[in-house]
Amino acid sequence: MPVIGVIGGSGLYAVDGLQDATWRAQDTPWGAPSDEMLHGTLDGTEMIFLPRHGRGHVHSPSTVPYRANVAAMKAAGVTHLVSVSATGSFREEMAPGDLVIVDQFIDRTFAREKSFFGTGCVAHVSVAHPVCPALSAACARAARTAGATVHEGGTYLAMEGPQFSTLAESRLYRDWGCDVIGMTNMPEAKLAREAELHYASVAMVTDYDSWHPDHGSVQITDIIATLQANVARATAMVANLPAEVTDAPCDEGCDRALDHAVMTAPEARDPAVVERLRAIAGRVL
Repeated sequence: MPVIGVIGGSGLYAVDGLQDATWRAQDTPWGAPSDEMLHGTLDGTEMIFLPRHGRGHVHSPSTVPYRANVAAMKAAGVTHLVSVSATGSFREEMAPGDLVIVDQFIDRTFAREKSFFGTGCVAHVSVAHPVCPALSAACARAARTAGATVHEGGTYLAMEGPQFSTLAESRLYRDWGCDVIGMTNMPEAKLAREAELHYASVAMVTDYDSWHPDHGSVQITDIIATLQANVARATAMVANLPAEVTDAPCDEGCDRALDHAVMTAPEARDPAVVERLRAIAGRVL
């Protein structure tokens, strides 16, 4: 049976409806995750939730402990990891209130550790296709059942933040063909790939980025209202996931992403580094 993990972004700090729900601490070789994790079951499926910014929103996009978050999910037995995050939109048709099932990323972050591997044990993992198509399709079905307007496919521009983009940057990213912009899906997606998790990204559109000619007239109260409505849609989507997520074989090979990825010869690997990496790469080490 799959174990579904959900990492919730801005505004999503818990999941309602879990049976036998308990908050539990989880340590990892990369430190503690953003918060305790909420364990429970939903329609007979084990589900684990983690608020990316912590309850009360205490972590900025740059200080989120991304490696610890993904490692904690892996250690807890998660097989399918769904990311939910608030984003701006570069496309008129991807309107505030809509959900976008992301399938590509452009990483413009620069102040974050982006890999579990490094000196002592080097690995190169392909992220050409950074999300799991089957899990992404399951999220789309679950979101539509929840009544959301869903766009399947979209490129997510990950910026460092915490400031929003300038008008010039917004226009540039739009010209690049990006669809939504956010601050938290990188390096999360890359780390999920290294941890051999099925990963999907659901972007909740809260506003048009600064490229939009009407953006200046949008009030922060409007954005917060949209965010709250999006959280309701995302919560309903999460409630529908157990009926949609299966343990069918993955055509993208998410659960085998480390095959042939470790480059350091066994005799040259640092034993202490290898021991730490067993938490996410024990299958190949």
